[in-house]
Amino acid sequence: MSEKKMKKVTKSIIPLTNVHSIGVIGDPGCEGLGTYNMRIYAGALEESGKDDITLIVGDLVPIGTKHYYQTIQEMTEILAQNEVYSLRGNHDTGAYMEYFGQKNYALLAEAFAVVVLDNAERVFEEEGLSLLSNILSREDVKQVIIAFHIPVPNHFILNCVSEEEFSRLQKAYQPWKEKVKYLLCGHVHSRFIDMVDEIPLICTGGGGAMIEDVSKEIRACDVEHHVVHFYEKDGKLSYQVSDLSEDCYSRESEDKILNQKLQETVQGELFAHFKYLMFADRAKRRGMDRISNLFHALAASEYYHARNFYSVLERPASFLESVETYVPGEKFEYEYLYQIIIEYAKKQQEPLAEQAYSKAAAAEQVHANLLEEAVDMETFAKEKIYVCPICGYVMTEETVSERCIVCGGPKRQYEIFEGK
Repeated sequence: MSEKKMKKVTKSIIPLTNVHSIGVIGDPGCEGLGTYNMRIYAGALEESGKDDITLIVGDLVPIGTKHYYQTIQEMTEILAQNEVYSLRGNHDTGAYMEYFGQKNYALLAEAFAVVVLDNAERVFEEEGLSLLSNILSREDVKQVIIAFHIPVPNHFILNCVSEEEFSRLQKAYQPWKEKVKYLLCGHVHSRFIDMVDEIPLICTGGGGAMIEDVSKEIRACDVEHHVVHFYEKDGKLSYQVSDLSEDCYSRESEDKILNQKLQETVQGELFAHFKYLMFADRAKRRGMDRISNLFHALAASEYYHARNFYSVLERPASFLESVETYVPGEKFEYEYLYQIIIEYAKKQQEPLAEQAYSKAAAAEQVHANLLEEAVDMETFAKEKIYVCPICGYVMTEETVSERCIVCGGPKRQYEIFEGK
């Protein structure tokens, strides 16, 4: 029987041989273990597989029940390419120790040590602080990373442990402070690097959870999902951040049979989504609000199913380069494809199809124009977008009219999409 990759820690000190690097993944599962998020985690495990071992700095699961721990454990066993250790995050409650063992422990490599401390409840345990002092006092330990989940006080966020708790940590490492090379944490779904007590603090939460704004200086659009690599070279402990591409995991989409089935499933789910929306609209017009509400909910569910299946297939460009990739498809539709079908419908005297394609072509041209304008995301200034629900024509504040110029639908029916 092969040894498990995801380790259950049974000893407080774990000697490691032939370990010169460690990949760090932050917060893979606190927002749920759905396929959409787990695809990022799968890519992070591939990236951290380049290192000798992996450490997950907390929030493996959304809530600490056996079901979720079993799910993340089984997935990690299949996808991991090296030994995986973890520390407890604030979401990792309940059965954590049953699956992953001790909450405070030390990994002793030949050139560095990682001391894992539990502060998931915003308090450092005495057991962990005593272990930290013990490890730092050893003559054979020269370089140490102190890893925990919730950040210590810093210059970027207030979501951290108290000054009093930080002082307890400082007291534990102070006599050997020169050995502490990095403080490492997760919890924040982003990434930032700060200096705390003259020690670099690296905060990483980019292993699966959706990236969030940290401050005006660190916005979600500026940070990618990522892995942090720590490595020893020429006796010195250094680090490097590796951003994960939007196309960070593609193994399953390369299976030809599975790829075809996934495409068929996405199409089926989206068709169901569309059918339910159509019926919801019919129910709304007949005053059946509760039935309409039900079918809107079912349509949303089918969309999220489709999104999960498509996330296994998707091979997108990086986020900042993505908008321009949508332009050619819009142009192809209104310049070529729809024109051919319009001409065919005319010859066959099929006016409804001709009308539908003509009106869609007018909207697709506006789509392409807006997308070309949005390629530079930072300068895109359209705050309100109007969509005619009768024909789908798109307008902006500069072009909106009292009646849709394509089908004549009234302005009072327009859907308004607003973003500041």
